[in-house]
Amino acid sequence: MRSYQGEDDLAAMIALLKRARPSAHYADFPGIFDLQEMLIQLAIQEHTRLWFDDNGRCQAYAILSTQYSNLYFDIAPEEDPSDILKQMVDWGADCLRQANGRSLDTNCRDSNQARLALLQQYGFEKTDVQTIIYARALTKPISRPQLPDGFTIRCVTGEEEVNALVALHRAAFGTENMTIEARLAMMQAPEYDPELDLVVVDGNGRYAAYCAGNISHIENEATGRRDGYLDPIGVHPDFLRRGLASALLNYGMGLLQDRGMATAVLATSSQNIPMQKTAESVGFRPDVTKIWLSKPL
Repeated sequence: MRSYQGEDDLAAMIALLKRARPSAHYADFPGIFDLQEMLIQLAIQEHTRLWFDDNGRCQAYAILSTQYSNLYFDIAPEEDPSDILKQMVDWGADCLRQANGRSLDTNCRDSNQARLALLQQYGFEKTDVQTIIYARALTKPISRPQLPDGFTIRCVTGEEEVNALVALHRAAFGTENMTIEARLAMMQAPEYDPELDLVVVDGNGRYAAYCAGNISHIENEATGRRDGYLDPIGVHPDFLRRGLASALLNYGMGLLQDRGMATAVLATSSQNIPMQKTAESVGFRPDVTKIWLSKPL
């Protein structure tokens, strides 16, 4: 095991991801697009570990988000996962104890019973929180975006907007979790498309809502799919219940359709009932459920 050392390691991690997962799961967070984005951040690089065999081939990797206490990992299918996972869990727990963390969290698809059983073997317990991944065929009619008078949708113009975008995210979700470094990493990722990074502004230019859409052509080439993503979505508390989120989704779906995508995808928490209702109101339906598990420290 050693620390992350640069772009060659990123390439090795992506190659391992393709070996470790069914192709339909390549985009499961963190997917190929997400790894490229996350590992721009120094804080993520410092908390990424890779395991190699005697021939120097990457056989496992783990990423610890100390900000969210989340552990993400993949292990080569030919490896016995038990010993490597124990090392990952011990390492992650030690890091979080030093940061006064209370738990180590991770997730897996509800259909992946083998992974679920392995995590429970190492002290992870199911929580009441799930991530629900919604999908919507873009072959079906898409409604025109309906905005209140004076509001407009536009794309992000550049990194000079990063402070305002971070402030909007923090206000929308009521947390300080979004950072300038993380938002810049989103905008500096290799497949970032500013025309899919959308904001709603009112007549005074005030930021009211946003949707950070993206298309990963690398993932789509690997999976044989044509998926585009429309999340996260956030609405400033001062502008709730005005239809801004549904307008962003309809506008974003039109952009994805224009780019030849067949399916729009978004993810939200099982606790975010307003986002679920908004997604379903414009034709999205639940497709995948991921269970969150927590290991008390």
